[in-house]
Amino acid sequence: MEVALEQAKRRPAAGKTLLNVERQQHPEIKMSQLEVVEMEDKKKQQQQREEAEAEASVVPSSLRAAATRSLSSLSSSLRWDHRGDGEEEAELTWAAIERLPTLDRMRTSVLSSEAVDVRRLGAAERRVLVERLVADIQRDNLRLLRKQRRRMERVGVRQPTVEVRWRNVRVEADCQVVSGKPLPTLLNTVLSTARGLSRRHARIPILNDVTGILKPSRLTLLLGPPGCRKTTLLLALAGKLDKNLKVTGEVEYNGTNLNTFVPEKTSAYISQYDLHVPEMTVRETLDFSARFQGVGTRAEIMKEVIRREKEAGITPDPDIDTYMKAISVEGLERSMQTDYIMKIMGLDICADIIVGDIMRRGISGGEKKRLTTGEMIVGPSRALFMDEISTGLDSSTTFQIVSCLQQVAHISESTILVSLLQPAPETYDFFNDIILMAEGKIAYHGSKSCIMNFFESCGFKCPERKRAADFLQEVLSKKDQQQYWSHTEETYNFVTVDHFCEKFKASQVEGHNNALSLNIYSLTKWDLLKACFAREILLMRRNAFIYITKTVQLGLLAVITRTVFLRTHMGVDRAHADYYMGSLFYALLLLLVNGFPELAMAVTRLPVFYKQRDYYFYPAWAYAIPAFILKIIVSLVESITWTSISYYLIGYTPEASRFFRQLLILFLVYTGSLSLFRCVASYCQTMMAGSVGGTMSFLVILLFGGFIIPRPSMPNWLKWGFWISPLSYAEIGLTVNEFLAPRWLKTTTSGVTLGRRVIMDRGLDFSSYFCWISVGALVGFILLLNVGYAIGLTIMKPPGTSRAIISRDKFATFDRRSKDMSKDMDNRMPKLQVGNALAPNKTGTMVLPFTPLTISFQDVNYYVDTPVLQLLHNITGAFQPGVLSALMGVTGAGKTTLLDVLAGRKTGGVIEGDIRVGGYPKIQQTFARISGYCEQTDVHSPQITVEEPVAYSAWLRLPIEVDSKTRREFVNEVIQTIELDDIRDALVGLPGSKGNVSLFAVELVSNPSVIFMDEPTSGLDARAAAIVMHAVKNVADTGRTVVCTIHQPSIEIFEAFDELLLMKRGGELIYAGPLGFHSCNVIHYFETIPGVPKIKDNYNPSTWMLEVTCASMEAQLGVEFAQIYRESTMCKDKDALVKSLSKPALGTSDLHFPNTTQRFGEQLKACIWKQCLSYWRSPSYNLVRIVFITISCIVFGALFWQQGDINHINDQQGLFTILGCLYGTTLFTGINNCQSVMPFVSIERSIVYRERNVLSLGLLLGTDDPSLKPGSVVVFLYLGMMIVALTPNIQVASILASMFYTLQNLMSGFIVPAPQIPRWWIWLYYTSPLSWTLNVFFTTQFGDEHEKEISVFGETKSVAAFIKDYFGFHRDLLPLAAIILAMFPTLFAILFGLSISKLNFQRR
Repeated sequence: MEVALEQAKRRPAAGKTLLNVERQQHPEIKMSQLEVVEMEDKKKQQQQREEAEAEASVVPSSLRAAATRSLSSLSSSLRWDHRGDGEEEAELTWAAIERLPTLDRMRTSVLSSEAVDVRRLGAAERRVLVERLVADIQRDNLRLLRKQRRRMERVGVRQPTVEVRWRNVRVEADCQVVSGKPLPTLLNTVLSTARGLSRRHARIPILNDVTGILKPSRLTLLLGPPGCRKTTLLLALAGKLDKNLKVTGEVEYNGTNLNTFVPEKTSAYISQYDLHVPEMTVRETLDFSARFQGVGTRAEIMKEVIRREKEAGITPDPDIDTYMKAISVEGLERSMQTDYIMKIMGLDICADIIVGDIMRRGISGGEKKRLTTGEMIVGPSRALFMDEISTGLDSSTTFQIVSCLQQVAHISESTILVSLLQPAPETYDFFNDIILMAEGKIAYHGSKSCIMNFFESCGFKCPERKRAADFLQEVLSKKDQQQYWSHTEETYNFVTVDHFCEKFKASQVEGHNNALSLNIYSLTKWDLLKACFAREILLMRRNAFIYITKTVQLGLLAVITRTVFLRTHMGVDRAHADYYMGSLFYALLLLLVNGFPELAMAVTRLPVFYKQRDYYFYPAWAYAIPAFILKIIVSLVESITWTSISYYLIGYTPEASRFFRQLLILFLVYTGSLSLFRCVASYCQTMMAGSVGGTMSFLVILLFGGFIIPRPSMPNWLKWGFWISPLSYAEIGLTVNEFLAPRWLKTTTSGVTLGRRVIMDRGLDFSSYFCWISVGALVGFILLLNVGYAIGLTIMKPPGTSRAIISRDKFATFDRRSKDMSKDMDNRMPKLQVGNALAPNKTGTMVLPFTPLTISFQDVNYYVDTPVLQLLHNITGAFQPGVLSALMGVTGAGKTTLLDVLAGRKTGGVIEGDIRVGGYPKIQQTFARISGYCEQTDVHSPQITVEEPVAYSAWLRLPIEVDSKTRREFVNEVIQTIELDDIRDALVGLPGSKGNVSLFAVELVSNPSVIFMDEPTSGLDARAAAIVMHAVKNVADTGRTVVCTIHQPSIEIFEAFDELLLMKRGGELIYAGPLGFHSCNVIHYFETIPGVPKIKDNYNPSTWMLEVTCASMEAQLGVEFAQIYRESTMCKDKDALVKSLSKPALGTSDLHFPNTTQRFGEQLKACIWKQCLSYWRSPSYNLVRIVFITISCIVFGALFWQQGDINHINDQQGLFTILGCLYGTTLFTGINNCQSVMPFVSIERSIVYRERNVLSLGLLLGTDDPSLKPGSVVVFLYLGMMIVALTPNIQVASILASMFYTLQNLMSGFIVPAPQIPRWWIWLYYTSPLSWTLNVFFTTQFGDEHEKEISVFGETKSVAAFIKDYFGFHRDLLPLAAIILAMFPTLFAILFGLSISKLNFQRR
């Protein structure tokens, strides 16, 4: 390319003449390139005006004026009118580029008059170019898309299109029919497993013979009430339905069945759930998504375009050329498409912020929702199926996103189907077609322009000021349909969905088969591997703290171990040979246990992996190989750390070759341990099942490893197990490496060397070359486990897709009503009276009194981490009793932040300002007793029904004077007020399961004076949102102070509020005052600001308000809305009001409450009741433990059959074997209970953090039933709970737990007997629960065997004497051991209670 450039520079005149000749020969090309010229005749001016009108028609009416004003800037931005050296240089560069080979020409473009390789554009260059192309999203995105389309059209190239057609699609699910409530209880699970296929099953229809078509260049809206199967339809069209469902009918893309191509690469399904790697930033998430999805047909299209442009002599716009070439290059680590998607999705402001999760502060909920959408549309898919993409977004942001989608559909000829819950009218207007669903059927599918006429022909008319989308959903409901009946002269009868379906007719068009993808993956195998390696390295860097912690932990244990087995205390003789053997076994045990944290890390990444695997981002092997290879480095570092510290200080053979052989074996053991737990994670899939599965694998490997029970002592029919345990080969390698060294060659009385006698006693009598056989075997195990890991990732389905459960009564009801599903549908929905959904309900009364309170706040500021980042700026306002206040603003304005600050939920940052309650300074401990906070992210205990958390909240939060009967009545009234009666026995599920309505009930039942609600209608359809706000309005009418953040309110919901606080991005107030009748006050305030456009008739005031106060409008008008508000009389009036409310009223006193609302006994009863329900309905936790203990008993019984018979014990090895059995059972059951309880407590902890803010409890988390477990097991149980409470996440908890296991092993008195432990570590022995447990077990079993004598190390002793002399266990310490074993769980439980009460690792 450089040679071509030099040749072009040596022929400047010829190059310039060539371009001029091309312009003269192709004047139409010049016009197409420049759009307009300075001297146009009248005809072309008329064409220009028509084109401007066409562009304006694509943009909604609210943006037409802006589009018209931008026409002149459009001309100037497209024109190369800089005459002079710059143009000549650019022309020379283009001439040089045209001489390049096609492949190089595809990668080379002109940027700032210089030739650039688009593959090597820097981050700054990409951002500047995207900013230049899309300076204003609403205006310039349309312009960019049109430029791309015109460039292709003028050379006769069209993008491929996709037509999606489905006929008679029916989806059915198999449900298990159970008696009683359809809950996943332990009993239901056991019965289902035991009876299997004999259990009665029911087949429930989900989709009922639906037919339809999606056309290219059309934006289609999917509407319907909850439960109408919108998500199922989207999944069916995207080819992503669960394989367990029975599907009939046909789904075709361009007439081609889904089975003949790869629908996952042709279309993209955008889920309603946000699932991302929390450690990655927004930019990294999108970059990796773009890299894995590839560029599709962009490269082929671009190649054809530049070929035809060269033939026609066309010079493209340099910026457009650079952009189109940059997004057509496959496999780039950083893609310009990422910058473009971040720009149009509004994510550029948080590009370098980590996504975060419930425990880590990251991007906001709205930004996370936009990231979910951007992650899929960053790819080349020509068909998009988008499921509730507006949940948690304000109407302005939703408007912007749907506007961009409309432009993509119209200009790029994409096929887009979008499901929305509460679309605003201006958003609704973007769509071309509507699909209306109910009861699993399509009631209407056709043009949006015809849908109102369709329903009017059926007798139903949408009232004025009623959102069309709300009308369409409510007109299908039996409870709401009558209010829209327009044929008053006729008697109204309910019109069923089937009646509407009969009027549905689909039209048909043709598409292009070249739009279909036949390749499963977008990248080559090598590129897939490179991309997965890059992501794994990134995640390892982000989790560096965990790896450093593990290495430091291993170093600490090495220091402790070296000082326990100090070489100065150990000689080369038969007595100390067992200590050398014990130290080798302990090293193996430590490295095995140290692999447990890998299980937690692997499990936490699985949900994102399953999502991306099913989208065909990459295959399982490409994910597994980097996880294996990169962890080799971790294994090597930690193995070197251990071996270099311990080898010479313990006193192993001082030979370099033997040092490196031991290092190699330990390295392979640790690598195998990590591989083992990754493999277990891929099959067990959840932390609870994985913990038990990992412990079970650990048990089998250790029992058959040859140390606890030597190979000669195993039953003959189980000796094969020795050869399938990796630990066996590691022991063979280490013992042969050490005990066949020259210093162990002293001959004993039996005629064999000392070293050979030691390994013969342990059943490890192998030749020295077995050291290398062991190395080969360990390498084989590592490869086998990683292959198993890759297979598990490939074949396993995501968890949570098991058969659904339905009660016998519910199924009978469903069966009877199968011909009239509308009745059943409405019975499942909350009831709403005909008429205005928000009309106050005067019939309901609260049975408990409360004290109305005012909240006032002045000059509230909030800083994150440092005062540099300020999220709230001098917020002043007041919330008064009986006044329903709305807190609004665009995404990122600080609404939730302000609520968190006022409610006292922030765990970090700096808060400034004065906050008062009833005129007195706010004290959080008392304020929490009279306030309720409904968070945007609903957090509930797993497996709890809707009614149970409400009853639990009332039990603990209502005053002690309220008796149980009154409390139950109050709970029932609250449930009825929020209209949750019909779903009171339904599970609310895990966090993120849309339980925000029940969360409102949980807070309301505490009888608060002040209620904060963050997005109460998020995730609800229009009808359900109206019901919730109806209940909220009723609550405010009782005299309570209610504050709600709200994103996309309808006109009815918005005008139900009394006061409004409006915030702009950056945390500044721009309005704080009353709404007025029909929002007249708000409208008048903003319309008086010069330049603000007037609101149109029947336009939603909330949407208009956000549109006219957005950042782009501020820049356009040249005003600062926050400054205008600060200078307004409204602000001065608000300041005066706040000052008056900041003084206590006469006759009032500050809030004061006793420490708790309930006695400790009642608190304990409530917590035990709740936890019993949660445990009973968690079969994944209980069954796996039961299965583990059953299998463990069978394995121990088979291996140690009759080994404990005192008559069969003749020497120290026989005694060591049965003592090893006692040691192993104690250790494994303890580790199993600790590992299995940690994920359970980790899930509950996030719920505890919420409940702790409002409940004054000493202990919020229930515990397992300790009556079923012996003392040491209870110790491990409470230990696991305490470790979780002390650590920020489950990964760090696993590291700390593994360290405890290894220390317990070292100081248990079995591997290193108490008499051999140095005095400076003997305190660890006495503080080890395992040592006291073994003292009890050993002495009760053999401590009184004074008559039985055995041969030990060449002398004869009684069993009791050997136990006392060798292990230091004394029978007379049994009473003390019982007391200490009771103290340990008590201490751990107290520490757990204190930690869970005082510590908070959430970052808010």
